[in-house]
Amino acid sequence: MFWSFLLDFYFSLLLMEDSRVYSLNSEEGLGVASLSVLYAALILSSMFLPPILIKKLGCKWTIAISMCCYIAFSLGNFYASWYTLIPTSVILGLGGAPLWSAKCTYLTIAGTSYAEKAGKNAKDIINQYFGVFFLVFQSSGIWGNLISSLILSQSSTKVEISEEDLECCGAYNCLTDTTNTTGSAKPSNSLIYTLLGVYTASGVLAVLLVIMFLDQIKSDQAETEKGKLEAPSFWSTFLATFRQLKDKRQCLLIPLTMYSGLEQGFLSGDYTKVYVTCALGIQYVGYVMICFAAVNSLCSLLFGKISQFTGRKLLFALATVTNTACIIALLLWKPHPKQLAVFFVFPALWGLSDAVWQTQTNGLYGILFEKHKEAAFANYRLWESLGFVIAFGYSTKLQAYIKLYILLSVLVLSMVTYGAVEYLEAKSSPETLTATKKENEGPFSQEACM
Repeated sequence: MFWSFLLDFYFSLLLMEDSRVYSLNSEEGLGVASLSVLYAALILSSMFLPPILIKKLGCKWTIAISMCCYIAFSLGNFYASWYTLIPTSVILGLGGAPLWSAKCTYLTIAGTSYAEKAGKNAKDIINQYFGVFFLVFQSSGIWGNLISSLILSQSSTKVEISEEDLECCGAYNCLTDTTNTTGSAKPSNSLIYTLLGVYTASGVLAVLLVIMFLDQIKSDQAETEKGKLEAPSFWSTFLATFRQLKDKRQCLLIPLTMYSGLEQGFLSGDYTKVYVTCALGIQYVGYVMICFAAVNSLCSLLFGKISQFTGRKLLFALATVTNTACIIALLLWKPHPKQLAVFFVFPALWGLSDAVWQTQTNGLYGILFEKHKEAAFANYRLWESLGFVIAFGYSTKLQAYIKLYILLSVLVLSMVTYGAVEYLEAKSSPETLTATKKENEGPFSQEACM
């Protein structure tokens, strides 16, 4: 499992680099454009690339080659321009879905093989493997952000922010270059190159270790898994995602799924820019995201365990109340460097809510669409990625307070449509609620990752 830790660690660097790209390359909308293109390419990639690449290359080489796409994105940031970031964003987006699918397939086959040798239940071992992987994945965000913060904090450029400049921070930001030139003085090129060097070196090391030490899947297991992947034709796989929309419950879950992308996009893009970077400086972005990652990791583990006792409705209610309170508070709050602790309270509460959206929504999809998991989770990735694209797409066009009102509106709509789904389930099968409590115990499943 060491390779999975390194893979998780490099994932955290790239996820954290999303926030860096947004803040460091905000001029002329380059940062937000690159992230929008990235998630748009991810949408296309998730529709058809994973089965094709895994069938042709196998899991090991799909993982290795897809990770090279991440390295290309890091290299593109050494000379950030429209001609480097946009193409490398496309490359990263196209490599993202095959990487995740190959990793899920590999862990599933490895878990099944171990279960057969140990005489244990394969489902339990697979869930255990995924649980360890996702625990490391969430917690590794702490170390990735810590590296960037320690490097960028070495900057000798200290900019004094006047009270007049601080008026441009927060929900009612001035929407001018002021928010990019006060507390967000760009670090020196040497520090930026050092940071990008760490990203690139980590990626290269991860790829080399995967190539040298990741075991090949045994031929019989690989052929079995390939058979599952190549059974449907290209067009049937592509169209199955949209045929799933004939299910009324799937359509009702679209707002909730899109909200997951919108709220993550707001935190990593807008909160880090118009609140943290504007009032404190870009060197604090990493520390703020560490707080988010730590709370998210712990709450993901906690909610996964207690959902069998509380049920998903109570957890969704908790996330709704927490997110609503945060949105209202962000509308009213004027960020100031003297209120340092407050800058960390919001990402902590946001991490708590996001843990619910991620774990429980994945679990809900697995329970509701048991017979059509692949198409259902393809829809999940599609609509969540679309939420990211929208969040980054309107980022430079709208002020923060408008985005917060949009978030609040979509959240309310999401809870209304989610309530309709629960009503339909209770009406169609009164026994569903009892079964749900048992099935909610393992939100991190193979299908959720696929």
